[in-house]
Amino acid sequence: MILWNDEELTKPFNMAVFPGMQGGPLMHIIAAKATAFAEALRPDFSDYAHRVVENARALAASLEEQGLRIVSGGTDNHSMLVDLTPMDVTGKAAEKGLDRALLTCNKNGIPFDTRSPFVTSGVRLGTPAGTTRGFGVEEFRKIGAMIADVIGGMSRNGDEGDAQVEERVRREVGDMCAAFPVYPGR
Repeated sequence: MILWNDEELTKPFNMAVFPGMQGGPLMHIIAAKATAFAEALRPDFSDYAHRVVENARALAASLEEQGLRIVSGGTDNHSMLVDLTPMDVTGKAAEKGLDRALLTCNKNGIPFDTRSPFVTSGVRLGTPAGTTRGFGVEEFRKIGAMIADVIGGMSRNGDEGDAQVEERVRREVGDMCAAFPVYPGR
């Protein structure tokens, strides 16, 4: 994104960016960026950003304690990449299994991955959505244990996983979300 307040730059910037590098202006994207900038200017945004990182570190530590490997050895930001090769579970299968348990992730390649980008050997996890919901370190440690339980069931039983484990985790996810509603008080 380029922000400027100099009419002499408008034409050169527009010619450099459109149409080769960007399509037309999309009003919903412009509105989303304006909202994000407004939120980032609020004093509580810095506290929120620190909580996102603190929660990511708690999730990464919990996963490592459960025997899963974080590719970078931990995290200093909002996300982490989990290597599933020691569990003999693919990223594609883990994404589906965790989805069945109501936990969201993305399959993701790991460094020197031998599997195709459509299968992968890892999953990417992040903490902003849960942090926004109000989850803290304790909740993310529990989420790490839930993820490890689902992956462990898949390691033991193949891509179909362990239906009992997934059902238990689904209930735990439901209870946690009920305790931290998206719209409190409604």
